[in-house]
Amino acid sequence: MKDMGLTIRRVSPLGPAALEMIDGSEREQAALYPAHLRTALDPRALVAQEVRFFVAMEGEVPLGCGGFGIYDGYAELKRIYVAPAARGKGVSDAIMRACEAAALAEGQTLMRLETGEATPAAIRLYERHGYARTGPFGAYAENGSSVFMAKALQ
Repeated sequence: MKDMGLTIRRVSPLGPAALEMIDGSEREQAALYPAHLRTALDPRALVAQEVRFFVAMEGEVPLGCGGFGIYDGYAELKRIYVAPAARGKGVSDAIMRACEAAALAEGQTLMRLETGEATPAAIRLYERHGYARTGPFGAYAENGSSVFMAKALQ
């Protein structure tokens, strides 16, 4: 974020700031996609899958969140979300950089993600960070809505 008061903290997905951001993400996704197309992990699943989770904070106010899980041969971005009032201020860029740096520090060289066609701003964010469209991976399948992307980490 352009304001130097932004910090990125690694947190539990079950902590209050993370839950507040995840709740905002859930509400937004529910307005865009029917339930059968929403694949985001709930907070307990994030913990169970050992997703490394981060919250962007300005002071004690959470502005956004995101994390990544490590799977067979790749890391996967999870739950990238910025509160509407904080959009356009570089919060998503800071979260992306934190996730990518942490994944690379753990030896990961490929980051993947799944997003949806109804979120063009998210697709533009990922493209700006060097992600390119790919096909389904892991347990994902084509569903007419999902967009799959990947990036080599350096």
